[in-house]
Amino acid sequence: MQNKRYPASIKNIKKYGFSMPFTSPSALKIDYVFKNREYLVITYESDIDILREVVPEPLIVTEPLVKFQFLKMPDAYGFGNYSLVGQMIDVEYKGITGSYAHAMYLDNLAPIAAGREIWGFPEKLGNPNLIVDVDTILGTLKYNSTDIAIGTMGYKYHSLDHKKIKKSLEKTPNFLLKIIPDVNLKQACVCQLVRYYLKDIKVSGAWSGPASLQLFKHALAPVANLPVKKIISGEHIIADLTLGYGEILYDYLD
Repeated sequence: MQNKRYPASIKNIKKYGFSMPFTSPSALKIDYVFKNREYLVITYESDIDILREVVPEPLIVTEPLVKFQFLKMPDAYGFGNYSLVGQMIDVEYKGITGSYAHAMYLDNLAPIAAGREIWGFPEKLGNPNLIVDVDTILGTLKYNSTDIAIGTMGYKYHSLDHKKIKKSLEKTPNFLLKIIPDVNLKQACVCQLVRYYLKDIKVSGAWSGPASLQLFKHALAPVANLPVKKIISGEHIIADLTLGYGEILYDYLD
């Protein structure tokens, strides 16, 4: 559909309809490549009973671990420059450890629309930021004008093995719960467990250091509902990668 104009006939809508709006879709049929994608990942121990309440079956929570990610994406194909915060829960599916996306907050409408439509990313509009604050990597998240997350890590304390980081990013499956409501608002018309992988990964920097994370309660951005009991690790990663398309693992409406 992109870069071409087609009359909105029934035939053309069936053939070319891909994303909304029909004449200028937010989601594009391209490879979603990210250059110099920067992560601050703070892994923490949370309450396993709460995690089991929010993680959808057939995924299983075996360890009470959450990864709070502050991301800066200065060069994202199709989307430009934006930032993201994600709250990821460690899970298992058929004995393989992966990561379930529980919540995400972005400052750019196009990837919010595309992410929700294509993969089912749980994305809402927020104000994330990731900067170097003197001797500290500082990640922050505001919802409207309210602080709801602050993460810090010592800047480039200990170098990490790039090959190990690359292997971990490539081999770890990522899971999403994609839900699209029916127009009658009585049920979903799409309700799927989705899996995707990152690919074409080139790690240009990776470090660990002392880390901390503060989460603040908010009615509409409840990241603090997964409480921080103990900080496990902090990692700062810079990498190029491609966001792979997904596959349906389980259809809840079938």
